[in-house]
Amino acid sequence: MTQENKTSAILLIHCQDTPGIVVTITEFIHNNGGNILYLDQHVDSEHGVFFMRIEWDLENFAIQRDKVAEYFETLVGSRYQMNSQLHFSDKKPRMALFVSKMSHCFHDLLARYECGELNVEIPVVISNHSDLQVATERLGIDFHCIAINKENKKKQEVKQKLLLAEHNIDFIVLARYMQVLSDNFVKDYPQRIINIHHSFLPAFPGGRPYHSAYERGVKIIGATSHYVTAELDAGPIIEQDTVHVSHKDSVEDMVRIGRDLEKIVLARAVRHHVHHDLLVYENKTIVFE
Repeated sequence: MTQENKTSAILLIHCQDTPGIVVTITEFIHNNGGNILYLDQHVDSEHGVFFMRIEWDLENFAIQRDKVAEYFETLVGSRYQMNSQLHFSDKKPRMALFVSKMSHCFHDLLARYECGELNVEIPVVISNHSDLQVATERLGIDFHCIAINKENKKKQEVKQKLLLAEHNIDFIVLARYMQVLSDNFVKDYPQRIINIHHSFLPAFPGGRPYHSAYERGVKIIGATSHYVTAELDAGPIIEQDTVHVSHKDSVEDMVRIGRDLEKIVLARAVRHHVHHDLLVYENKTIVFE
């Protein structure tokens, strides 16, 4: 969405739907010399809520970037009681990876990062096992192994938070991190922790979901990526996808197919978050394509 080598401003908005919102916002940008690169909007007719993502080139924009949010709120936002977020395309979010032993999502994200596909910085990887230390440090990324059990969980989460603060982390990706974060931890990073897990129709909980699915002759498997909330696996969904399987597929086939899908779905979710393509309203996301 962003033009190459151009710095742009990205504004995400939601408010009660009222006539004149779009023209007021576009006039604000146009009157200050901005060139609109992208505009998408959506109205939730059931609740009367207006959503918008708008992006514009800052090259000839009359307002200094550190004043844009203030001017917008004064001239436009306050008039419509808008909730707004302002981002800039040249700021790379700082992402922390949390991992355990399962490495498929970890390696996929690092490969995308290494080739420049993900516009992020990854200063630190935190794990409860040491298995992925060599792969992490090969890229010059700090690796910290913090083992967690029921007795030390609170103490170890304090260590994790200190590392996140030390590295100025903007958001966290749980790349098949096999630990449940405490409510207190999650509350410190609202809409800034992304998780990935398998999805089956119907759902099969437990540690061997693919085996259960195979025994039931499941025909569809999938993956879901969502923001983490205090309620386990119930946060706003960012991305989902499915693939058909059949009786010809073994358990090993299902595991391979499922892991491939998890990698793709998680990467899409991270990309949406990094490119500021989505906003959260109540417990669901509005994703602008």
